[in-house]
Amino acid sequence: MNEALPDVPEVRVVGLPQLTSGFDLVERLDLHMHLKVHGPLEPMGGEHLAQLSERVNLRGRGGAGFPFHKKLRSVAESAIKRGVRPVVVVNGSEDEPACRKDTVLINRAPHLILDGALLCAEAMGARTLVIGVTRESTQRSMEAALAERGLSNGRRSALRARVQRNPVRMVTGAAASLIRSIDGGPAVPPGRKVSASRSGVGGAPTLLSNAETFAQLAIAARIGPERYGSTGLYDEPGTVMLTVSGAVARPMVIEVPTGVPLRYVLQLAGAPPVPQGVLTGGYHGKWIDAAAVGEAIVSRNSLQQAGGSLGAGAILPIGQDTCPLGESLRVAHWLAEESAGQCGPCYLGLPAAARGLEDILDGGGPAALEAVKQVARNVKRRGACSHPDGSAMFLESTVRAFTDDLAAHVLSTGCGRPVQGVLPLLEGGGTLTGIPGGDGENGTSRQKIYVDWTLCRGHGLCADILPEVFQLGADGFPTVAQADVPRFAEAKAVRAVRRCPALALRIEEEARGRAPSSRTNLPVLSPGRGRRALGR
Repeated sequence: MNEALPDVPEVRVVGLPQLTSGFDLVERLDLHMHLKVHGPLEPMGGEHLAQLSERVNLRGRGGAGFPFHKKLRSVAESAIKRGVRPVVVVNGSEDEPACRKDTVLINRAPHLILDGALLCAEAMGARTLVIGVTRESTQRSMEAALAERGLSNGRRSALRARVQRNPVRMVTGAAASLIRSIDGGPAVPPGRKVSASRSGVGGAPTLLSNAETFAQLAIAARIGPERYGSTGLYDEPGTVMLTVSGAVARPMVIEVPTGVPLRYVLQLAGAPPVPQGVLTGGYHGKWIDAAAVGEAIVSRNSLQQAGGSLGAGAILPIGQDTCPLGESLRVAHWLAEESAGQCGPCYLGLPAAARGLEDILDGGGPAALEAVKQVARNVKRRGACSHPDGSAMFLESTVRAFTDDLAAHVLSTGCGRPVQGVLPLLEGGGTLTGIPGGDGENGTSRQKIYVDWTLCRGHGLCADILPEVFQLGADGFPTVAQADVPRFAEAKAVRAVRRCPALALRIEEEARGRAPSSRTNLPVLSPGRGRRALGR
C-alpha cells in the first residue's frame, strides 16, 4: 500500500532551477538567504505587471489555468470603479493527497511567494494580504516569513498580512471556501458563485491565486519576459512544478521546463517503463494510456491533446500489476467522503457513483456501467464548487481510459489483478471544525429539513433561500428529499420553511438521547434561538 506523501518530499530539477534556486544550499530560504539567491525586487505599476504576465503567458497553477493578467486587470478595474481597496489572497491550501508542489514552495521558498503577492498588493494599492494554508508546516513557515519581513496584522500596519489556517479537506482549497473562511465563516463554498475579482474578502475585489503562480510572477519580474521566455516552450514559457507519485520508486516534487517529455519525468521518479496508465492533473484530472504517455510533453496543451490534464501538477503512473478500476474505486470513495455535505448532487451523487463503480467490479454488468455514466453526468455543474465537476471528470476518464479492463469486469469475471493501493490517499470524512458534518459551532446542527413531495410544486424558493442544502434539478424540483441543515444556515432553513408557497417543507430536530420530535411545516428551534431566528 502506498503511504501518504510527506509535506516535503524529495525535490529534483531538470535544467537550471528557477523556483527551486537555493534548494541545494539550505532546507529553507529565510529572508537573508532569499535575497542572496534571488536578489532584490523592484516594485512595478499595475499595468506593467499585467503586461509582464501577459507576455510570459502566466496562468494560474492551481488547476483552472486562468490567465493571470486578466484576473489582475479585472480586480484593478473593479476596485477603481467601486472606489475601494482590493485584497490579495495566496491560496496555499493544497489538500489533494497527491499534490505537494505548493507545500514545498511554502516550506522551502516562502519569500518567493511573498515577493509576487507583495508586488501585486503594492501595484494595486491593496492594504490586506492573506495567505491560506491547511498544514501546520506551511503555517509555521509562512508566519515566520511574515515576521522576517516585519509584516503583521496590526491595525496600524500599512499592509495587514496574516495566515489563515483551515482544515485539511478537499473543498477548503476552493477559492470561495478560502474567502468565506477569511470572512469568519466555515471553510466551505457558499451556495452562490460570485467572482472574487468583483466581490471577495469582505465584499472587496480580491486577487486570489495559488502559491506557485505568485512565485512564478516574482521570477518573471526579476529576470524579465525575454529571459523568462528563453526557458521552455514558446507559447508556454518557463518551468512547471510537478508532484510525481503513484507507482514510482521515489515520489518527488520536480521543477521542469515546459516541453520536457513526460516519459523522462516518469523515468526520473522510477516509474514502470511501460505504465498501464498515468493519471494527470491529480484526482480532479484525467487518465492517459501508455501510448499517449510516449508522445506527451509537459505542457498544458500537449496533455490536453493526449486526453489528460496539467491541472494541479500531479502525475501518477500505475503499473501492469494492479487493477486500474480498483485503484480508481479507492479514489472515488475518497472523493465522495471529501464532499462538504451541502449540495445534493455532490454528497448524494458522488457516493452513488462510487457504488456504481464498485458494482462494475462486483460483476454488475452493462447496467452498472450505464448507471455510473448517468450519475457522473448528473452531478456536473450542479454544486457550489468544482468538486463534483472534477470528481465526475475523473470517473468519466476512468471509464474511457481502461476499456479492456472495463470489458473484462462488465462482460466476464474481472481482470484477475489485485488492487495494490499505489495511489496515495488521506483519511477523509473526518469531523473537522468548519466543515458541515463536524461537531464544531460551524458544523451540522441536529436539524433535518424535509420535502413533502405530495405538496411540492417546484416554485424553487427553497434553492434561492437555502442554497447550502437545495439545488434544483432539470425539472425545476429540489434534488434532495431530506438533508442535514448546516448549523450556520439554521436561520435560513427557518425562512425557507415559512416562505414555501406550497408549505412543502418541514424541519425536525433530533435531541440527543431522545426520539426525534417534529411539527409539520413548523420549525423546531434550539432553546434560546427562536426569537433571533424568527426575527431575521
